[in-house]
Amino acid sequence: MEAPSSSSARPSCRLLAAAVLLLAASLLPLARADDPYRFYTWNVTFGDIYPLGVKQEGILINGQFPGPQIDAVTNDNIIVNVFNNLPVPFLLSWQGIQQRRSSWQDGVYGTNCPIPPGGNFTYNMQFKDQIGSYYYFPSLLFHKAAGGYGGIRVLSRPRIPVPFDPPAGDFTILAGDWFKLNHTDLKGILDSGNDLPFPDGLLINGQGSNGNRFTVDQGKTYRFRVSNVGIATSVNIRIQGHSMLLVEVEGSHTMQTTFTSIDIHLGQSYSFLVTADQPPADYSIIVSTRFTTPVLTTTAILHYSNANGAATVPPPPTPTTEIDFSLNQARSIRWNLTASGPRPNPQGSYHYGLVNTTRTIRLANSRATINGKLRYAVNSISFIPADTPLKVADFYNISGVFTLGSMPDNPTVGGAYLQTSVMAANMREYVEIIFENTENFVQSWHIDGYAFWVVGMDGGPWTPASRQGYNLRDAIARYTLQVYPQSWTAIYMPLDNVGMWNVRSESWARQYLGQQFYLRVYSPANSWRDENPIPKNALLCGRASGRRTRPL
Repeated sequence: MEAPSSSSARPSCRLLAAAVLLLAASLLPLARADDPYRFYTWNVTFGDIYPLGVKQEGILINGQFPGPQIDAVTNDNIIVNVFNNLPVPFLLSWQGIQQRRSSWQDGVYGTNCPIPPGGNFTYNMQFKDQIGSYYYFPSLLFHKAAGGYGGIRVLSRPRIPVPFDPPAGDFTILAGDWFKLNHTDLKGILDSGNDLPFPDGLLINGQGSNGNRFTVDQGKTYRFRVSNVGIATSVNIRIQGHSMLLVEVEGSHTMQTTFTSIDIHLGQSYSFLVTADQPPADYSIIVSTRFTTPVLTTTAILHYSNANGAATVPPPPTPTTEIDFSLNQARSIRWNLTASGPRPNPQGSYHYGLVNTTRTIRLANSRATINGKLRYAVNSISFIPADTPLKVADFYNISGVFTLGSMPDNPTVGGAYLQTSVMAANMREYVEIIFENTENFVQSWHIDGYAFWVVGMDGGPWTPASRQGYNLRDAIARYTLQVYPQSWTAIYMPLDNVGMWNVRSESWARQYLGQQFYLRVYSPANSWRDENPIPKNALLCGRASGRRTRPL
């Protein structure tokens, strides 16, 4: 008997295959159209810079200081091929970019092996569901004190409404303190067990006083994105004769509030609108240090295109060293509940205050002496880097690199000690974190991989009764927070991003000397839906040297 012919089944198989191909073909262009790629090639070198009139060794990117700006749109894929032409290892990190499902791209030593001298690494990031103002910076070897930073501007997608009219221009200001000593000398001071001296000055976009001019047309409105890229001090910004309408803080649209000056703490980014509504002239943009003696000041020029001289109105007064003004200003910054964020739905559609927290974490910073040298600590633990990046060791199950759970949930009694501290956490926990500052120094904290709601801040010790004053309706969602002296700040944060994430002081001497740890957010599903696999091009070092990234 002959075998039955299969010809009758072939048309249906062909139709099914054609349907699958048609579906795939229809989806692929949509994915490409929605999520375009932007490619950058950056060459990192040392070069002579003179920001305060003294020759220094600075870090240049493509010969520029500050480095090139990244301009992107929500969900863009950003490919940055970094060539390290320094004689030392190098890494770049991306302040506020959440690296959804991919702490592999975070660019800190706890997640990435450094780019060796003469080597390169390609960062492959998606600015997933983000808008707003950010920046990048070098994260190794106290390189942050040598420059190497630049702005990141993430615009809303064209069909997503923005709660203000398109500005006539969009300016970036990277402001911060600066030292005349080279970064290697500053690192040497810290390595010897001493604290840094007071900064020598302030920079705006890599220049000293009046080194920058922002040209505007009379009657038009402009957006200014300001980031504090310094390493030691908070700053205050104000503009002679002009008010500032705050519209965005670190990726969140705010209730639009008018200020005459704004405090910006270490690592933070603010965005405000300025209308050129004054008589045509040159006006001063003034940046000063906050809570310091002496007060350092620098300026840039707001230049009206039809100006014929300097403004005659008096400059705005320098803020005092009092904390109350800054605290009240911070409390006044609220989330715009009706404005769309990176998605069409309003920001306030997620009712963060109605979700029960599953865990409370209290973090207390401290200054200590360990083995005769200055150190800083969190819950009495002063962080020391391991010989292998923690994320890499975790992926390859390399024992002895760190101890999971070595960072406790509460402050401890006793002297500070050295350890590679990692806090254990699980995906989908909803945590309350209280940052407690018993020192006489304004603290600034950043958490990689996340945005969080700053639900409360006040002076004195935190107690459970402090929750009665929490803002559970329209607290701002952001990625960097300040804690005033002898005060506390509380946040709510959903743990929805699997990975190994750096929690650190933005005071770079404190970070370098141990005021940081890593938060390991774990999902037992071990699914690519929760976390991307290790990149094929991942650099391997330390105890992971010689291993392979493929096959998985």
